[in-house]
Amino acid sequence: MTYIHDTIVKLQKTSPAQAEFYQAVEEVLDSLQPILETNEKYKHHAIIERMVEPERQIMFRVPWVDDQGKVQVNKGYRIEFNSALGPYKGGLRFHPSVNAGIIKFLGFEQIFKNALTGLPIGGGKGGANFDPKGKSDGEIMRFCQSFINELYRHIGPTTDVPAGDIGVGAREIGYMFGQYKRLTGNYDGVFTGKSLLWGGSLVRKEATGYGCVYFAQYMLADKGDSLAGKQCLVSGAGNVAIYTIEKLYELGARPVTCSDSSGTLYHEAGIDLATLKELKEVRKARLSEYLVAHPDARFIPVTDYPADGHAVWRIPAQLAFPCATQNELTEADARALVANGVIAVSEGANMPSTQEAVEVFLDARICYGPGKAANAGGVATSQLEMAQNASMQRWSFEEVDEKLKVIMKNIYLSASTTAAEFGEPHNLVLGANIAGFRKVADAMIEQGVV
Repeated sequence: MTYIHDTIVKLQKTSPAQAEFYQAVEEVLDSLQPILETNEKYKHHAIIERMVEPERQIMFRVPWVDDQGKVQVNKGYRIEFNSALGPYKGGLRFHPSVNAGIIKFLGFEQIFKNALTGLPIGGGKGGANFDPKGKSDGEIMRFCQSFINELYRHIGPTTDVPAGDIGVGAREIGYMFGQYKRLTGNYDGVFTGKSLLWGGSLVRKEATGYGCVYFAQYMLADKGDSLAGKQCLVSGAGNVAIYTIEKLYELGARPVTCSDSSGTLYHEAGIDLATLKELKEVRKARLSEYLVAHPDARFIPVTDYPADGHAVWRIPAQLAFPCATQNELTEADARALVANGVIAVSEGANMPSTQEAVEVFLDARICYGPGKAANAGGVATSQLEMAQNASMQRWSFEEVDEKLKVIMKNIYLSASTTAAEFGEPHNLVLGANIAGFRKVADAMIEQGVV
């Protein structure tokens, strides 16, 4: 514990005011105690000290002109965290909350997530404190072009391959790729999450949500159970949540909630997927408008949330899928879920549960799939997009989906067998962290002090 404590204290001095990053590091290091105690080589090679420091941190201003002709300035980031297993891979997030600490936490998580996929990709993350909401297409295009005017120097198909994240979809990827191509003269697979018209992969849009559900399916199957007939809680209303809901229906479950920044939607009969897609993918509208088509549903505004958590987690159900954002699920929420009979939690977002909430799930011995394992389907399918680009092929939806299923099954088996190896078969947090760490750490040792 002294080693872990000293590492966190040092980070707090060298990387001040980055609370989410400290949280992510502490969660991983706590899990690594068993392997660090029995393997002196990791201390000898200073693997932890090297792993918690990014190989490269890029921060830059992003000036752009709005529709009124006024110059705006945002801050851009790319954290190239670890390339021991392959080129840096991780999304770009455009959201007002983005800062260095958020990007570093996401990049650190990405190292282990990408390692768990078994694919040749390292860990990175990036973004900007730009809010796409309320912006015109022209404003978004000008911002994306300015962003790439700096970032293009640091990315490439065998160097660093960004993707989408919150606030960055196929439209934003298109504008960034177009500017990259203009600046470099290269038509290559430097981004994933591209349009199907020019190099994108089928299933990429659905992959994180689908993978999150597949992971839950494998957790339940190990207990002799299934998704069929289960009532499910889903948070969020973006790609991850929408396609989590879609796959839950395909596998016989009944998702009854989703949420956005304005509140939580609860539809006991089951969320109408067509209405949700129309609202969020086409009209970009608030969830409260769902009630126009379905007056039997209930909308709970943020102002009516409990003081100690989120309304979505206070509704009785058997399964929970946090698919919105980091630290959305509190200790009080976790206790409510367990009290209401939840038997499995599979995380579609990055670190959506606070550390205290995770402890509640582990103590209750329910099936708990941490984000770095359960939501790895997105980055896995991004790598499949890279493979298709490199070979100039296009695989069918069914072919990509089948590969995704196999990858998610292998991630589950890797985490569960490692957890059992260290005497805690129910603890997939420990299993996922150690399994990912060993791959990266051993590669770092073999590649020397770099």
